[in-house]
Amino acid sequence: MPTTTGASPAATAHRRRSRRKAPPPRQPWCCSFGLDPSTAAAAAASRSPLPAPPRAKPPHQLAPPLSRRIRSPGRVSPIDDPCFATAASSCVSARLSSVTECPPPALPPPPPPPPPAAVDRPREMLRLRLVEKGLVLEVDEVERVRRESKVVRKVLRGRGGEVAVEGKVEVESFREVVEMMLEDKDETAAMRRLARGGVARAIGVLEVSLSLMFDRGVNNCLKYLEAVPWNESEEDIIKKLLSQHSSYEAAFRNLLARLQPQRPTSSAELVVELVDSITKGTNNNARKELRNLVNGILSKSSVYIKGDKELDKSSIYCICHSCLNSLVGLFEESSDLVPADQTSISSVGKGPLEGIYKLVEDTNWLLQILIDRQMGEEFVDAWANEKALRSMHEQVSPMVRHELSRISATVFIAMGNGKLHCTGDKRFSFFQAWFRPMLVDFGWLRRYPKGLNVTALEEGIGQALLTLTLAQQQMLFMEWFEAFSRQGRECPNLMRAFQVWWRRSFVRSLGSSS
Repeated sequence: MPTTTGASPAATAHRRRSRRKAPPPRQPWCCSFGLDPSTAAAAAASRSPLPAPPRAKPPHQLAPPLSRRIRSPGRVSPIDDPCFATAASSCVSARLSSVTECPPPALPPPPPPPPPAAVDRPREMLRLRLVEKGLVLEVDEVERVRRESKVVRKVLRGRGGEVAVEGKVEVESFREVVEMMLEDKDETAAMRRLARGGVARAIGVLEVSLSLMFDRGVNNCLKYLEAVPWNESEEDIIKKLLSQHSSYEAAFRNLLARLQPQRPTSSAELVVELVDSITKGTNNNARKELRNLVNGILSKSSVYIKGDKELDKSSIYCICHSCLNSLVGLFEESSDLVPADQTSISSVGKGPLEGIYKLVEDTNWLLQILIDRQMGEEFVDAWANEKALRSMHEQVSPMVRHELSRISATVFIAMGNGKLHCTGDKRFSFFQAWFRPMLVDFGWLRRYPKGLNVTALEEGIGQALLTLTLAQQQMLFMEWFEAFSRQGRECPNLMRAFQVWWRRSFVRSLGSSS
């Protein structure tokens, strides 16, 4: 039994080479060797490597004929015996020479070329250009945006295109609108999205939605803005948007109700109601705060008032006369309760005195409103002719009657500052009625000013007195001179005005040569 040790060195080297990986075939169908061309084409298509040849067997086992040992085109299985190897080599050489001498076999028709790959159509692309920012947002879901936006539907008649959006809007608001178009029609989710951005973002989303005529976005923004508070700058922007897009007037109805009264009410009527409510109030601290509030509304520099038409003068005077009539009743009541010689406030109960203080405070407040609006001349005439209060001034205690001089002090200061433009007769009538009571009550006003500027009062009395004729001034200055000589600083100090009158009358008079 022969063993493998008897194998020739050439066969051993061939076995070592056969263990290496076979190289890939080259054009397996180009060499026939009796192979089916279709088999060769299939092998080329699959490009699978040829299996490695089996290990060589001993010579006594090489029984099959030579043709069965062909494993691949152009390859021959190894043969151990040298004689067989020589015979095989001569046989292969003879066959190769015969192949080269005969014409090449007819090649099979080439396989049909693969069908051309389908050319992808260009995708639709919508370009939304934010003009103010110079930015472009590209959206590939064009059909969905086209269904939501009337502007996009009108502009994009073909496939894709560009839509310009005007206005000073933020990029995030622009993006919010597009995302709202692409999301499901969930109103709750849209409201949550707007709530996260706040009022300013919702206004920006509303502006873009109005520009693109995105109805669902407009309605969501309006519903959110109607339910939340705004500041005044945000209110101005909302008003501007609503005025620019009148086609959405029906959708703006609820929002307009917060900006325009359905049944307009005159502001003058409301001011009268506010003033009347304050004069009838009983909480002193609250009344003071509300007076400051109304003063701010009625101030000429206020943003809450447009002109003089915002104040109904006749209605304010009606309230003034009502206060004066109430004062007459309280003074009649206090004349019975408080003797004329009583001068101690601590011994007086609350009762009518608090009512007098309240009415005087309200009357002075109303008078100041009229003076600031240059409507106080009629009050000067009414106060000069208030005979009932003037007659009771001498019958009640100075601790009560000095409240009447508090009203006169307001008139004196305004007249001395040139804010009351009364005629000379009315000015003199006022002095005749209330100048003497002022000389008597000035000490009480100094001790209990309650916010009254006593220095301004002295200056106002002197300046107002100098607006009268020189003869009228002489009569009143002489009366002051006598009162001041008796009471001293319990009277107002009118010395500066007295000196002016004296120079005008005797030193620098119009008829004097100097």
